[in-house]
Amino acid sequence: MRRGQERALFLDRDGVINVDLSYVHSRDQFHFLPGIFDLCRAARDCGFLIAVVTNQAGIGRGYYSERDFHELSRWMLGRFLEERVHVAGIYYCPCHPVHGRGAYRRECECRKPNPGLLLRAASDLGVDLGRSVMIGDQAHDMQAAAAAGVGTGILLRDPATDRSLRHADVWYREASSLSEIARLWFGPSSAGFGAGGPQMMDAHVPQVSPCAGLRGVLDATADSLSVALERHET
Repeated sequence: MRRGQERALFLDRDGVINVDLSYVHSRDQFHFLPGIFDLCRAARDCGFLIAVVTNQAGIGRGYYSERDFHELSRWMLGRFLEERVHVAGIYYCPCHPVHGRGAYRRECECRKPNPGLLLRAASDLGVDLGRSVMIGDQAHDMQAAAAAGVGTGILLRDPATDRSLRHADVWYREASSLSEIARLWFGPSSAGFGAGGPQMMDAHVPQVSPCAGLRGVLDATADSLSVALERHET
């Protein structure tokens, strides 16, 4: 496909891919939500590439390091590959405007509800944002999607979302489970995105890309994952 023509399913991480236990940074804390792999396979079969966009202020707060995040991300990508799901990229913001330490304490255009992560992913992966989907569990996910021009925002509701929705002034759809999203929007008989049938997607090398500081490029194969880190000036 030409650059800018791909459709993407953007996923928040904590609360969408895995149970949100607050500042998850190790394998023993990481529990995949039911239905996540089925959802991603259904989206893939409808011609969507998969990308993760996630705030990771735990890095900026000093709770864990970027290396910890990269190691966990490498393991997570491996689990997706075992489930026949290719993740095209992971985009994260380690900053926090108030509680960040050192260089991590700053206002950042990549920290949701700002759209920077989505815009960066779209540029890197050749995504048509207007034909893409964002799934999140917080108001700031829906706000970021709207600011970036993502065509469809789907809120995965739980008790925490009800508290955050007071601050959401954007249009979005709602679902109570990942299985519901797969069935209603990506199922073979759905009125959502499945009508066009399966499309083969070009392979992308997965990236783990922060808004600043370390840039990590993940080389993923079915058998192994390795991470190379390169320091970039900002």
